[in-house]
Amino acid sequence: MNFITSIKDFDTQLFLFLNSKHNEFFDFIMYWASTRFIWIPLYLLFFFLAFKQVGPRIWLVAAAAILLILLSDQLSVHAFKNVFLRLRPCYEPLLEGKIHLTGACGGTYGFVSSHAANTFALAMFLCLLFRSRIKYFGLFIFCWALFVSYSRIYNGVHYPADVAVGAVLGMGVGAAVFKLYQFANFRMDQKSKQK
Repeated sequence: MNFITSIKDFDTQLFLFLNSKHNEFFDFIMYWASTRFIWIPLYLLFFFLAFKQVGPRIWLVAAAAILLILLSDQLSVHAFKNVFLRLRPCYEPLLEGKIHLTGACGGTYGFVSSHAANTFALAMFLCLLFRSRIKYFGLFIFCWALFVSYSRIYNGVHYPADVAVGAVLGMGVGAAVFKLYQFANFRMDQKSKQK
């Protein structure tokens, strides 16, 4: 058994263990945790907090947020899912009848999780934006991203590795977009001083 096969086998066994820990109450909670629109009030809170911090330049934060979601989402699909072609566990014939699925399976391929990439990208960006301004914000937002990402395993649509690598991808995108945001902010400061 080679190294990659060993990792995949461990990932599958970990998935089956985590996915088997379910009950009716958490089926409801985790199903909704994976639904993007349920988080709109939270996104509005993030927008409000950002507005309180940056004022008129909120448009720059909004533009950065849109960019990082586009980047993390498209990279997760085109640089990973469409390249590695790893079946989601709910499509894996060898796991048929062994998975607790709380809703629809989704697209055929699952490596990496776009939910994990997107939530961790946003978490990283906002953590860096608020790091010296809102106490414990980083802890809260990373717990939120972890919760949403874990729901993908619970719901039977992603392996742990899909989520873990998606999270790393997302954090990288979030950090890169934050650097771009800082650069744009700096340039605007320089221009305003020259007037």
